[in-house]
Amino acid sequence: MKRSEKAARIQEILDELYPTIPVPLDHADPFTLLIAVLLSAQTTDVKVNEVTPALFKAGPTPARMARLAEEQILGCIRTVGLAPTKARNVRKLAQILVEDFDSQVPADFELLESLPGVGHKTASVVMAQAFGVPAFPVDTHIQRLAARWGLSDGSKVEKTEADLKAVFARERWNDAHLQIIWFGREHCPARFHDLAACPICSWAASKKRMQEEAARDGRKRTKA
Repeated sequence: MKRSEKAARIQEILDELYPTIPVPLDHADPFTLLIAVLLSAQTTDVKVNEVTPALFKAGPTPARMARLAEEQILGCIRTVGLAPTKARNVRKLAQILVEDFDSQVPADFELLESLPGVGHKTASVVMAQAFGVPAFPVDTHIQRLAARWGLSDGSKVEKTEADLKAVFARERWNDAHLQIIWFGREHCPARFHDLAACPICSWAASKKRMQEEAARDGRKRTKA
C-alpha cells in the first residue's frame, strides 16, 4: 500500500473516531494559546492546564503579563519542566509583543519563531489553532505514530513533518495533527502496545515493526 493510500485510510478512521476535535491546551485567545504551547515543552498538557489558570488570571494580556515580575510568573508555573527558563521567556515574550507588535500575536511563522522560547513546533501550533493557517506540528505522539504506520522513518522531526504534509491533504493538516495526537493518547501508547489489536497499527505497521516492538516490550517486562 502506498503512503498516500495509507494516509487516506487513516484519515477516514480518525474522522470516525474524532469528528469533533478539542484543542488539548486550555486557552482563550492567541496570546494565551502561545503561552500555553510554550509551557508545554518537556511537560504534559495536563500539567500545563493545571498551572495556566493562575498564570492567566495574573497576566491575561501581553501588557499585564509584561508587568509581572519573573518570580511571580515562576511561582505560577513552578511545577512544569524547565520552569525558570520558561518564566524568563514568558516575560520577555510579553514585553516584545507590547513593544513591537502592539500587544498582538503575529500571524506569521518567522515572526513567531523570533520570539523567546518559540520554536517551529510552537509557531506551527499557534498558526494552525489560533489563525487557521495549515500547518503540521510534530510532537512525540505524531513522531511515534508516523513511524509505526510507515508514513515516515522517524529519523528527524523535520522529515516527519515534510512526509506527513506530502501524504495528507493540505486542508486537513490542522485536523489530522490534533486527531493523531488524541489517537496516540487514547489508543496507541508508546510502551506495551499491542499493535496487532490497534485500529490502525494492525494494518498500517509492518510485520518487522510489530516484531521489534513486541521484542522490545518483552525485554522491558523481563527487566521490570
